[in-house]
Amino acid sequence: MDGQRSGRVVGVDVGGTFTDLVEMDQATGAVRLSKVPSTPDNQAFGVMAALKGAGCDLTALDLIVHGTTTTTNAVLERKLSRTGLITTAGFRDVLELGRRTRPAPYGMTGTFTPVIPRDLRLEVPERVDASGAVVVPLDEAAVEAAGRALLEAGCEAVVVHFLHAYANPAHERRAGEILAGVWPNDHITLGHAILSESREFERGVTAAVNASVQPILARYVRRLRQELAEGGYRGDVLVMNGNGGMVSSRSVADEAAKTVMSGPASGVMAAAYTGRVAGCPDLITYDMGGTSTDVALIRGAQPAVSNEIEIEYAMPIHVPMVDVRTVGAGGGSIARVTAAGLLQVGPDSAGADPGPICYGRGGTEPTISDANLLLGRLDPGKLAVRGGVTLETVRAVFAERLGGPLGLTPEEAASAVIRMANTTMAGAIRMVSVSLGADPRDFALFAFGGAGPLHACALARELAIPRVLVPARPGITNALGCVVADLRHDFVRTVSTPLDALAPGALAEVFAAQAAEGERLIAAETVEIKGIRRIHSVDMQFMGQTHLLRVDLDRPDVTAEELRALFEAAYFRRFRVELADVRALVVNANTSVIGARAALDLSALIDPAGRAATLAEARTGTRAVRFDAGVIETPAYWRDRMPADFELTGPAIVEQMDTTLLIEPGDVARGDAHGNILVEVAR
Repeated sequence: MDGQRSGRVVGVDVGGTFTDLVEMDQATGAVRLSKVPSTPDNQAFGVMAALKGAGCDLTALDLIVHGTTTTTNAVLERKLSRTGLITTAGFRDVLELGRRTRPAPYGMTGTFTPVIPRDLRLEVPERVDASGAVVVPLDEAAVEAAGRALLEAGCEAVVVHFLHAYANPAHERRAGEILAGVWPNDHITLGHAILSESREFERGVTAAVNASVQPILARYVRRLRQELAEGGYRGDVLVMNGNGGMVSSRSVADEAAKTVMSGPASGVMAAAYTGRVAGCPDLITYDMGGTSTDVALIRGAQPAVSNEIEIEYAMPIHVPMVDVRTVGAGGGSIARVTAAGLLQVGPDSAGADPGPICYGRGGTEPTISDANLLLGRLDPGKLAVRGGVTLETVRAVFAERLGGPLGLTPEEAASAVIRMANTTMAGAIRMVSVSLGADPRDFALFAFGGAGPLHACALARELAIPRVLVPARPGITNALGCVVADLRHDFVRTVSTPLDALAPGALAEVFAAQAAEGERLIAAETVEIKGIRRIHSVDMQFMGQTHLLRVDLDRPDVTAEELRALFEAAYFRRFRVELADVRALVVNANTSVIGARAALDLSALIDPAGRAATLAEARTGTRAVRFDAGVIETPAYWRDRMPADFELTGPAIVEQMDTTLLIEPGDVARGDAHGNILVEVAR
C-alpha cells in the first residue's frame, strides 16, 4: 500500500507525572530518548519540551504518534465541556437512572453526577420501536427549537440520543442535519454513529462522553499541531485510541470517546510487541508510573480488548478499549496514617508538581518513591541532592508522619508503605487474571513504567508468576507503544437474535460490511502499512442473562452449530458451568480491522557500542538495601553497560536513565539479544 513513509518516527506519551518520548530512525537504527515533567495545564507544552529534550529535528521527522490523557483526565476529573442532550420524549432521565445500582455496595449513602445535567437534557417527539419501525415521526421543529435552547444555555456541544436508533438511525441522522443548520461548530454527536448497540443507558453515556470531551480534544490537538508546525514539522500526527490503534489527529476528535485510556493502551501494545519478539506471548502487563498502576492481560501476543468497560461508577464507555485496570498506586502515591491509626497508601498522588520529597521540587508528603529511596533501592546520590533535599530530610519526614504514629522506625515505616502498595497492585493483577479464570502461573509479568521494575519481582513472587520480563526502556514503554502500534478500527453492531433463529450467512454479511468500512478508513490514512488483518468476534449470552461473553472466531462464515459450541466452551472456561438446555443469544457482532506497520529492531534501544565486555565492567558499586530478609550489601549495575547475554543472581540493582530494576535475593536475571531482561523468580 502506498502512503507516507515513516523512516524517522517519534512516539510521545503524556502521563500524569512525566511526558516520555522515543525517536527511532528505521534507516540507521539511531534512537533518541527524553523524559520531562508533564504540563497538566497544557499538555502540548510537555510534548514540545520532550521533543526539545531529545534533540529532535522537527523538519526531518516523518511521523509523530501521540498517546494522550487529555480525554481520560477530563472524564475522571469531570472537567467537561458544557453539553446538551436531545432525546426521545419520556427518556431524558436515562443517563441518571442507569442500571439502578448504588455507588457503594454497602450503606445507604452515595453520590452520582450524570455526564449531562438534567436541565440540559431536552426531549422531542419521536419514536422508533426495537425492530426499526417508525411509531412517532420526528418533530423537526422541536429539534431545531431544542438546539437553539441549548445554545442559549451556553452549550458548546450537543448529542442526539434516540431510543432505538441502533435499529433505525434515520431520525438521528435527520436531527443531525437540522442541528447542523443552527449549531456554530461541528461538535454534534449522533449516538448510533459512536455506538450501535441496543442498551440505551450505555449508548447514551458513551455518546454523552464523546460530545462533552470533543471540544476539549479538538482544542488540544489544534494547539499541538500549531506548535509543531511553527517548529517546522510538516507530517501528520497520529493519536492513540484506547483500542491500541491509531487515527489521524485531523479526525480523532470526531470520535473523541475512543481516545479514553489512550495512554495505558499504548503501553500494552508495546508489551505485546516486545513479548512476541522475546518469545513470551502470554503476559500480564504491569505499568507503575508516578500516579497510578495499570495492568492488563495478553494472550498469544494479542491484548484483550473489551467494549464493556466502566471507568468509574455509572460511567460505561462502550467503545472497544484495551482491557486495562487501574489502581491509585504510583511512585508519587502519598502515604499517611488515618484517623483510625491505620496506614493508607494512595490513591492521591504528589504528581509531577511538587512530586515526591526526593524530587526536590517542594514535595513534603511521604510517597512510595521516597520509601524506595529510604530503603536503599533508589540511589540517594542521584535523587536526593535536588532542592537541598537529603536522605536525612526524607528520613525525618517518615519519622514524623508515619513512624511516630505507628510506633515504627523510619525504615520500618518505609517497608510497610512498600508492602501496602504491593498488596494494592497485586489485587489489580488478580482482577485481570484470577477473577477472569486465568492462572498467573501461565504468564510472565511484563514490568514497565518508571517505578514498575522496582516492585515487579516481589509482586511476581507473591502471585506465583514464574518470570518477569523487563523491556529495554521500561520508563518510556508507553511512548514506544506509539511507535510500534498498528492502525486499527473497531466496529460493533447489535444483532440481538437467538442463535437458533439466526439466518444462515447473516453474521458473515455484517462482518463483511464492517471489514470493508475498516479497510476504507485505513486506506484514507497517510501511513505506510505492510498488510491488513481482520479479527471477528461475537458477544453472546444465555437468554435471560445480563452480562455478555466475548467469543472469538477463526473465520467470519461460522455456522450456528459451530457458534453454539464455541460459546458453550467459552462459558465453561469462564464459569465452569454447563447450561446446555438454555437458549443462547447473539447480541453483538464485532470486527477489528488492523493495518500492520513495519517491524522495528528493539535492540537499538540500548546502544550496542556502549556495552561492556563483562558484567564486572558494568558494576557501579554497592549499597545497603533493605529486603524482607534484612539489610544486604547489594551490587549495582548500569544497564547500558551490561553485556547483552549477561546472567546474574540477586540481590542486585540495575539502574538506567528511566528506571531502576530491583532483583530480589535468589532471583536469576538474564539478558537477551533484544535488550530485554528476563528474571526467573525464586520460589
